[in-house]
Amino acid sequence: MVRYIKRQNHSTLKKTTLLTVFIALAIGNLSAQIAGNTTLSALNLKPNARTSGLGMSYLSVFDNDINVAFGNPSLINPLLHNHLSINFVNHFAGTNYGSVAYSRTFEKFGSYVFGLQYVNYGKFEEYDEAENEKGTFHASDYVFHIGWGRALDSNFFIGVNFRPVLSQYQYYTAMALAFDIAGSYSNRSRTFCATAMARNLGAQIATFAGKREKLPFELTAQLSYKLKKAPFRFYLSLNELQRWNLRYSDTLNLTYTTDPFTGSRTDEKPFAGFVDNLFRHVSAGVELCLGNALKIWIAYNYRQAKEMQAADITNMSGFSYGIGLRVKRINIGYSRNNYHLGQAPNAISISTDLSRFF
Repeated sequence: MVRYIKRQNHSTLKKTTLLTVFIALAIGNLSAQIAGNTTLSALNLKPNARTSGLGMSYLSVFDNDINVAFGNPSLINPLLHNHLSINFVNHFAGTNYGSVAYSRTFEKFGSYVFGLQYVNYGKFEEYDEAENEKGTFHASDYVFHIGWGRALDSNFFIGVNFRPVLSQYQYYTAMALAFDIAGSYSNRSRTFCATAMARNLGAQIATFAGKREKLPFELTAQLSYKLKKAPFRFYLSLNELQRWNLRYSDTLNLTYTTDPFTGSRTDEKPFAGFVDNLFRHVSAGVELCLGNALKIWIAYNYRQAKEMQAADITNMSGFSYGIGLRVKRINIGYSRNNYHLGQAPNAISISTDLSRFF
């Protein structure tokens, strides 16, 4: 079966403790995972232009962007009431994916984000064992989305995403239930925000061929900081915290050198290996904020650069960039994420506050 590869008072202390327990529930589900041993990688796709331009799976920033709340449920809040976003990404080799998200606050039930994300893998030709053509078929993933967020006080926030997943590949169907659990802290000026999140908790409830596979669980932390006297916001993300070793054997990027005359081998120094592995957990970005009218994003993902680099060739792998514009109450975003020399997905996002129209 084809699989997509790819100083606190007592009250505040109580709330801080609740937030800690909230995240600890997720940590209790830790299990080491290795690339290629999980399924439904669609859960990890960057869902919109801003997130993609900053090279991250979600963002930790308290503002009125529904696309932030779509990825980070702890930042769902009443300010997003009646906001809508539509996103499209032109991915690899004829594949594409997109999402739609809508936020609603109910007086008795709280604030929510509802959405749907799809992945279209394209059309395939079907043949039987004797190589006789039998027609064509399509392959798609659908991720349904319900996010809930709540403020514990003016600084601490919690949230949960519930994401049922349906995969339809030719005659084969698989289903899974995935959850994201997040907690965030933001200062009163909203210049600083930090989030801890457990992503893709859950399991398959229906499999393709009777073999149950793991979801791509990830424990991650992120922070952002806006300079007070300059229009820059900096982002730092720590990824895959549930396991340390993110390196693997790569014949094009060996961790040793061989003397061409003597044949003797010199291994990589342990400290160099430690630093390389450390930075594979880190991605960083910066956002230039020129009021509400213009945002420019640029980021670098070291792990992506190392895994996608070509031997003896310098390229832009690992870099991502984009721009966000506000035009008459409508926010438009475009970004490009460089995976390697041959492919760089382009993302387009449109969002608005529907309350302004009706």
